[in-house]
Amino acid sequence: MSTLDRTRRRLKAHPLALDAALAAGVLACMVAGSFVDPNGRSGGEWAIRSPDPLALVLMTLGALALVFRRRAPRTVLALTGTFSVVESVVDDPRAPVAMSAVVALFTVAATTDRPTTWRLGLLTMTVLTGAAMLAGPLPWYAQENLAIFAWTGIGATAGDAVRSRRAVVKAIRERAERAERTREEEARRRVAEERLRIARDLHDVVAHHIALVNVQAGVAAHVMDKRPDQAKEALAHVREASRSALNELRATVGLLRQSGDPEAPTEPAPGLDRLDELVGTFRSAGLHVDVARADQGTSLPAAVGLAAYRVIQEALTNVQKHAGTEAKAEVSVVRVGPNVEITVLDNGAAEDDEPVSGGGHGLLGMRERVTALRGTLTTGPRYGGGFRVHAILPVKTRSRAAEDAV
Repeated sequence: MSTLDRTRRRLKAHPLALDAALAAGVLACMVAGSFVDPNGRSGGEWAIRSPDPLALVLMTLGALALVFRRRAPRTVLALTGTFSVVESVVDDPRAPVAMSAVVALFTVAATTDRPTTWRLGLLTMTVLTGAAMLAGPLPWYAQENLAIFAWTGIGATAGDAVRSRRAVVKAIRERAERAERTREEEARRRVAEERLRIARDLHDVVAHHIALVNVQAGVAAHVMDKRPDQAKEALAHVREASRSALNELRATVGLLRQSGDPEAPTEPAPGLDRLDELVGTFRSAGLHVDVARADQGTSLPAAVGLAAYRVIQEALTNVQKHAGTEAKAEVSVVRVGPNVEITVLDNGAAEDDEPVSGGGHGLLGMRERVTALRGTLTTGPRYGGGFRVHAILPVKTRSRAAEDAV
């Protein structure tokens, strides 16, 4: 970044400093112009003169008013216009106090609409030029009077041009941003529609193959003892249908993946067989965890084992996050009839920490995961302090029950 760009950014970040610098520049130009007499009395057209004290005061007041041109542009225009009228009427030779009024008129035109610019511009031109022509010491047709008319018109026109350019640039930028958002939304909508279509196709194909597998498996089970050859043929159909379903599933899921999605895991989904490893990670982080198991080595389906693992993981995470540094947790896994019950208890939140609430996304995710397996989840504060998470999961899912029935 160049020095000029850095300076421009600093000035934009401090507009009052920029206006003060502009006011100083305008004051310097007005003071320099006040030493020149275009109607020299020594016989020439140009002469050097000393400005009057009143002219110096008016120029200083006009420059000071410009410091606040952004905050109150119309008030500044009224003040600088008044100073210019006073100088045009009482001073001879004149000092260029009208320069401050031109800058103020430019600011008003650049910050307001066009009708207001026309009204204030014509009013300023009429008042300043009329005062100079009618009440000033010079003839009405003097060049100084015509110059006031010309410079006020230039100030209003330039300010209106700057305002128009800003409006055009802003409209172009907004149109480009809107078009970009529309393109992105349209692309996302098309992707979502395509994914929905692919998901429907996947459902139809996989459902067809699974139904075929179910029928052939039933045939094989029915004729296994009496007609083993036909049973082998049915199992061959089962193998072929399952292979086709896996191929279709793999191809379709590959289409649903995006370029930035992580690779599919190659290791099995975690279950209660990895409970000791999970608890060890929390113990390493400083959380005291006691584990009690009475599930008698129950073999759980993958979905149930994963749900139990995630419930314990999320519950211990909430204890570590919300229950304080002195927290203690108890994890129990118990087989009760056709269900396995998971319980996670903690001894209460620290004095400076908020207790775990039941409205978090973690508890919501646990409840959805348990409900999907036709289980129940109960969460809430414990009597005497602390928090309790209790999940009841069926050992046999509907698919496993159907297999056992066959």
